[in-house]
Amino acid sequence: MNRRIFLAGLAVTLAMPAVAQAHQVKRRARFTLDPQFEPRIVAFSGHEPGTIVIDTNNHFLYLVTGEGEARRYGVGVGRAGLAFKGSAVVGRKAKWPAWRPTDNMIRRNPRRYARYANGVPGGPGNPLGARALYLYRGKRDTMFRIHGTTEPSSIGRSVSNGCIRMINEHVEDLYERVPVGTRVVVM
Repeated sequence: MNRRIFLAGLAVTLAMPAVAQAHQVKRRARFTLDPQFEPRIVAFSGHEPGTIVIDTNNHFLYLVTGEGEARRYGVGVGRAGLAFKGSAVVGRKAKWPAWRPTDNMIRRNPRRYARYANGVPGGPGNPLGARALYLYRGKRDTMFRIHGTTEPSSIGRSVSNGCIRMINEHVEDLYERVPVGTRVVVM
């Protein structure tokens, strides 16, 4: 092997991660959200204004805005057996939150999650996306979140480990509209 062949091979090897990343970005860019999951004002009743209501069967999150109406967003939810049900409150909020898989996630799928046991810093590649609302019962963190996602194609599906996923722009909008202490009902 001569020096020219070695250097050409090295250049190709070094370029591969950039090519793979560009391909991944291009693949994500092709995703189009089903219009039914775009935010909109809809008729909605049965809960106090300011309450977040999540309909896991139909993949919608409602922020009750007034008497008889709510702002509706499309969401991705937990797959069977992993979904949160009941009521909680937003105990804290974070912009570009750090993430660590729960111990249960690591136990269920060590091949996928063990490498993240020390956590992932916040940023565009973080699975929690741009914002997170942390759900609490009393002073106890439930370990469930309403958060953004790096997988927008999961909106409208039951695929997560239990958290409520939203398009990043949508969770940013919700984040600005609700304070800590907001009541959350998950059906």
